Amino acid sequence: MLVTLTATLPADTDCRVYPIARDAAVDLPLESATLIAEAAKASRFTGDTGGWFELFVSEGGRTLRVVLLGTGEGKVADLEKAGGTISARLLTSGVKHVAVIGGALSADALAALSLGARLRAWRFDTYRTKQTEAQKPSVETLAIVTAESADAAPFVHADAIVSGVSFTRELVAEPGNILYPESFVERCKSLTDLGIEVSILDEKDMAALGMGALLGVGQGSVRPSRMLALRWDGSAGAQPQPLAFVGKGVTFDTGGISLKPGAGMEDMKWDMGGAGAVAGVMKALALRKAKAHVVGVCGLVENMPDGNAQRPGDVVTTMSGQTVEVINTDAEGRLVLADTLWWTQKTFGPKTVIDLATLTGAIIAALADQYGGLFANDDTLAGQLTAAGEATGEKLWRFPMGDVYDKMIDSPIADMKNMGARYAGSITAAQFLKRYILEGVSWAHLDIAGMVWADKPGTLHDKGATGYGVRLLDRVVADLLETA
Repeated sequence: MLVTLTATLPADTDCRVYPIARDAAVDLPLESATLIAEAAKASRFTGDTGGWFELFVSEGGRTLRVVLLGTGEGKVADLEKAGGTISARLLTSGVKHVAVIGGALSADALAALSLGARLRAWRFDTYRTKQTEAQKPSVETLAIVTAESADAAPFVHADAIVSGVSFTRELVAEPGNILYPESFVERCKSLTDLGIEVSILDEKDMAALGMGALLGVGQGSVRPSRMLALRWDGSAGAQPQPLAFVGKGVTFDTGGISLKPGAGMEDMKWDMGGAGAVAGVMKALALRKAKAHVVGVCGLVENMPDGNAQRPGDVVTTMSGQTVEVINTDAEGRLVLADTLWWTQKTFGPKTVIDLATLTGAIIAALADQYGGLFANDDTLAGQLTAAGEATGEKLWRFPMGDVYDKMIDSPIADMKNMGARYAGSITAAQFLKRYILEGVSWAHLDIAGMVWADKPGTLHDKGATGYGVRLLDRVVADLLETA
């Protein structure tokens, strides 16, 4: 769906959408204005967020499709939801050219509305071959009709976010036979065209660095593991130390020798959702030319149970020199992140590191699909992340950490084990990662296992990959690095 910004109503428009605030009068510049207003009132349309009233009227000798779209109080979240409603209602309706009549709405408000429409319109139809015409998207253009003097900057930012989220969703949605460590890297190489510096480590490089934890996870797969680093410096040298994002990239997770149950295992293609979010936000930052220095690092592996696979009880040595007793090969994400976090800090020297991972089922048990779990060694950073989550709708809930939990991962034969007791699974996983954070580094861990995939459509996404994390991290960059 192509979004255009225009000062005049396109001639090919076959559906006009009029945003209406809560309890505002319905007074349209149409011949049928009175009829529309009376019909809306009779239908109890009040302008509540996402409210929808649609009818056909005769206008200028032709039949016109008119929609009244509720924008509630006009907050950003209201406008995004309203935009999402446009796509949810019209995408496969047969309408081709939609025009939103901006009226008195600001450029920021209209950009938020268009953002919601584009995010909700995203679909993954790559492998569909038998769709009927009624099942195929019909909307080709969404024209935002506003004043010629409208500021284009909010729309540029929205375009970048849509591109980043779409990239993440594409990576997360692809099946494991198509997306694996090497092909993930190949898809990210094109980011160099945007000015992103791309670095890649293969298994030989990682072995030389002593990454026994990450390589141990991938040793049962015929797909070789990779480390991918994406660097964007739009600070013109003003920020010598980058903000670092680190993503877990298990492109398919069988659980290894500690095999997962067969039912639902197909979902484990999205166990690289953290890495997907990192790649997506790096694309968004480059597209909007963020005045920030950021690195995004993805540890990429496939966890499979062949004859060479890692066994429960094995001991591996991480790049840090610390040793880990592998209690369960399905607690693999923290092993991947251990080496990825250490390498990121040693290579780029960031002051702040934020990792994202679909790390534990325990976080889903605690928060369902409503919040990502937040763990941090820095209260200020935790507060900034929480605020960014509220602002973008990608919410986070902070969990406790401490010595009492840290002791739960002590091993009798190694420095630590990769799994604690039955309870507090998300917390002990975070405590494991904390052991790989250097002194003086501000760190946060986001457990997003319940957030990267949706079993039903939402306000801004269809069923499937959500792209969670891109908007959150983009806001963090803006708040931490781009404020005057």
